[in-house]
Amino acid sequence: MAEVQREHAERQYAGELAALARDDARPRPPNWRLSPWAVATYLLGGTLADGSAVTPKYIGDRRLIEIAIATLATDRGLLLLGVPGTAKTWVSEHLAAAIAGDSTMLVQGTAGTSEEAIRYGWNYARLLAEGPSEAALVPSPLMRAMREGKIARVEELTRIPADVQDSLITIMSEKALPIPELNSEVQAVRGFNLIATANDRDRGVNELSSALKRRFNTVVLPLPDTLDAEVAIVQGRVSALSRALELPAEPPALDEIRRIVTVFRELRAGVTADGKTRLKSPSGSLSTAEAISVVNSGLALAAHFGDGRLRAGDVAAGLLGAVVKDPVQDRLAWQEYLETVVKERDGWKDLYRACREHGG
Repeated sequence: MAEVQREHAERQYAGELAALARDDARPRPPNWRLSPWAVATYLLGGTLADGSAVTPKYIGDRRLIEIAIATLATDRGLLLLGVPGTAKTWVSEHLAAAIAGDSTMLVQGTAGTSEEAIRYGWNYARLLAEGPSEAALVPSPLMRAMREGKIARVEELTRIPADVQDSLITIMSEKALPIPELNSEVQAVRGFNLIATANDRDRGVNELSSALKRRFNTVVLPLPDTLDAEVAIVQGRVSALSRALELPAEPPALDEIRRIVTVFRELRAGVTADGKTRLKSPSGSLSTAEAISVVNSGLALAAHFGDGRLRAGDVAAGLLGAVVKDPVQDRLAWQEYLETVVKERDGWKDLYRACREHGG
């Protein structure tokens, strides 16, 4: 069997989850694989009594993660809100993996998401041949999660049309999914809950109804507070992705990662780190996830077309692509940043030259 490119969290971290389960003597909510304490340790990292190390999956405010976990132990759903690249999907997947041992019960929200994707559909060949029946029913991921007492996930909830969003209200308030065609319903098994994510830059695209909002507890995931925290996140994710992709390159020097993250943070904030120079902010989010992508694409260039060592020339094109989304306004902001900040900063001349060569 061919190796998959990316394992689901519950498989990738199966060893850590098993070690936590062995060490976990605390009370567990119905149908949970781990106690809330162990779920928090899985996400935030720690050392167990037997010396086993649990790697951090999320670097940030511990209280936010504790609130998210506690919410899922109640009858309210969890809405993870934040700008792009704040690890909403990542946290959602790892919460489901730790709590239910299954992160795959997922609905990807888009403008074309139908009510069938939320509730259930039909095998139309069987429906025409036999009429409505349990055998002809095609359960949605939410229906399967309800039947099995697991965590369902809805990504990009605010991209889903409002009338389709509201099909979640009965599921979340009554913990039941009516099937009028069969004069029956699916009742949620204990342990069922829902994690939804939404990009707060999409607010207003398909605003949640007040009735649906009341069914969620909202946790806002912020961008990393400090440069060091963001560098640690990028370094950890780049290391994991490089192993998964088997990139034949040296691990990137911490200084190079720090330089890329500094560029993103300064442009995002509209001011240099020392507070002395005001900057134009580009239209893009310049998220931590994009910084990870820039480093990874640079590593691929260095591995396959260089000497395996990440250099300024390997990241310049990725930086340009991440910053310049609008070819007019963003390009002006980027060129101003290059000339007023990068060009003048000690030790950054190589990055300035590489960016200019790539059309900066």
